[in-house]
Amino acid sequence: MSDIDQDRIHSIMQAAEEAASAIAAANEQISLDSAEALPPASSDGPKTLVILPLRGVLVYPMSALPLRVSQPRAIRLIDDALVSKTTIGLVASKNPAKEDPDAEDVYRIGTVATIVRSFKAPDGVVNMIVQGLERFRIVEFTQTEPYLIAKIEPMPESGDATLETEALRRNLSQGFSRMVELSPSIPDELSQMIQTIQDPRQLTYAVATYMRMEMSDAQKLLEMEGLPDKMLYLLQLLNKELEVLELGKKIQTEATSEMEKLQRDFYLREQIKAIQRELGETDEQQIEVAEFRKKIGEAGMNPEARREAEREVERMAKLPTQAAEYGVIRTYLDWLTTLPWSKSTPDNLEMNHARVVLDEDHYGLKDIKDRILEFLAVRKRKLDLASEPAPAAEERPSGMARPEREGVILCFVGPPGVGKTSLGASIARAMGRKFIRSSVGGVRDEAEIRGFRRTYIGSMPGRIVQSLRRAETNNPVFMLDEIDKMGSDFRGDPSAALLEVLDPEQNREFRDHYLDVPFDLSQVIFICTANTLETIPGPLRDRMEILQLSGYTEREKLNIANGFLVPRQFRENGLKPGEITFADDAILQLMRDFTREAGVRGLEREIGSICRKLLTRSLEGKGRLPIRVTSKILPELLGKPRFYFEALERTATPGVATGLVWTPVGGDVIFIEATQMKGAKGFSADRSARRCDARERPNGAELRAQPRFRPRHPRRCI
Repeated sequence: MSDIDQDRIHSIMQAAEEAASAIAAANEQISLDSAEALPPASSDGPKTLVILPLRGVLVYPMSALPLRVSQPRAIRLIDDALVSKTTIGLVASKNPAKEDPDAEDVYRIGTVATIVRSFKAPDGVVNMIVQGLERFRIVEFTQTEPYLIAKIEPMPESGDATLETEALRRNLSQGFSRMVELSPSIPDELSQMIQTIQDPRQLTYAVATYMRMEMSDAQKLLEMEGLPDKMLYLLQLLNKELEVLELGKKIQTEATSEMEKLQRDFYLREQIKAIQRELGETDEQQIEVAEFRKKIGEAGMNPEARREAEREVERMAKLPTQAAEYGVIRTYLDWLTTLPWSKSTPDNLEMNHARVVLDEDHYGLKDIKDRILEFLAVRKRKLDLASEPAPAAEERPSGMARPEREGVILCFVGPPGVGKTSLGASIARAMGRKFIRSSVGGVRDEAEIRGFRRTYIGSMPGRIVQSLRRAETNNPVFMLDEIDKMGSDFRGDPSAALLEVLDPEQNREFRDHYLDVPFDLSQVIFICTANTLETIPGPLRDRMEILQLSGYTEREKLNIANGFLVPRQFRENGLKPGEITFADDAILQLMRDFTREAGVRGLEREIGSICRKLLTRSLEGKGRLPIRVTSKILPELLGKPRFYFEALERTATPGVATGLVWTPVGGDVIFIEATQMKGAKGFSADRSARRCDARERPNGAELRAQPRFRPRHPRRCI
């Protein structure tokens, strides 16, 4: 630091000390009689006075205040006043932002003051202490250069003490003491000084000098006539300021208490850490961070996922446990480390075992079973070839190797009840894999498939990642049920999100919005089920291998009922094998007269109803077990048939023919009827007969010579 800067700082500090001493001397002078502080014969005082405009501050009578002057013409005014030892007029500026106010920019009522002490800093700025004496009103300005000079009129005030002014003085004194308690910036010595002032007028101006108020309110207080009104107005402003300070104090106390609680918790945690270090233990947060680092090393993530996980762990180690981001990172790392990145289930590739399992669970469905066996055969052959050394001629250059597709995308399409969903569980059991089923029927939000981003509160991964976490393996059999019943709205189209999931070329780097790192889905066998293909978008349908499941025939339903449905209903209803037996004619009649469907759900419900009714009768003593169910007792157990074979009855009438139609739930029979009616307008059955006779003649000319007409109804001879 240079010598000049040191001298400047020393001068400023010395001026500050002198200003503080001058303020104390001025306050002692205020305690004297007010008449002694005024210029002699104030009524006959100077008719003209130099005017010093003040910006953002107002000087009251009987009060001392330090001022800082930097404008050249204001400095010249002060120099002339000090030389001539005259008083000056202090008026407030209407616009504090204007640096050099003119005569039109100042208020007309101000305060006559004397300069108690002044000090000019090295930079030319004048620091001075002024003592307010009495009010005045500007009559007119007589000079504007080099500074303002005006003709004034004194405005003396009466300071007589009454009971009202004494009560107001006490309230002002108490209110100011309360304000000092609430304002840490105001020293306590100032409050003690105010308490010693007994003059109501002097107390009013002293409180107004040190109280925060708007310039308009301060000028209004100076201009008001009558001491009681002036004190009452100041008391209102003081009460308003006290309300603001008390509210601020309350807010500050609450904030401070919350900060103190956080600091206390921090200190206690630091003490716990120190105690743990002394005992050889480690911090709980560090233990958690170490556990996540260990899990990341054992999870077998791909390089990108590992880098992201390690970056989040470093962020977590630097955050306090109370931070909101700490819980978000912890949840994210928990998802990353618990996903089956490298955990897979070994496949059971024994062909005979797979065929036995598929035959045990389902009757028929030859095409589906053959497709699963083909997949197992191909996979077994690939594993055998992978174990053999590749010939040198078949080796590709580095970077040219292309990964083989492993996953399978199957779509079972068929009417309800034909066993689409249960077939997926059978495939998983045959291959020795975990089975996951997720119904996507009615799903309208794209985030259900791809998850929510971590920026949202309560975000989580989509159904694909959640299901893989529950399965704890990266190669399960994943069934997306009712894929034809997905919808779309303003939240997105979930079928579009499935385009990447159900594409073997793309799903090896599936990115969930929550994880935002690639996850390999190529080992998963995806199986979709649908009742119809029309509602599945074309691009999504193109990615799947469609396998149609048609309705069962009566013979197939009979075998399914005897081999699967009846034993299952025995187990569900607490019956022993052999207590109830079903005749084939009874099951056939159930299919024909009570259930007409492509699947076997309705048939199973009717079999279960018969079992429950017979069991109830036996327990009530109205029947005995074992019993054989035949077609004769079905009306007694189930009531009237719901359907009947009307083809035999309808075709007995002449003119009725039958036809077959296809529906999404199976085939159906339709009836075509022909009717004979009388002709009209020159067309009759006789002419139709003659037309037939003419066509049967060998002479074609004779046939063309017949009149042309349109037959009313078809005839066998036409």
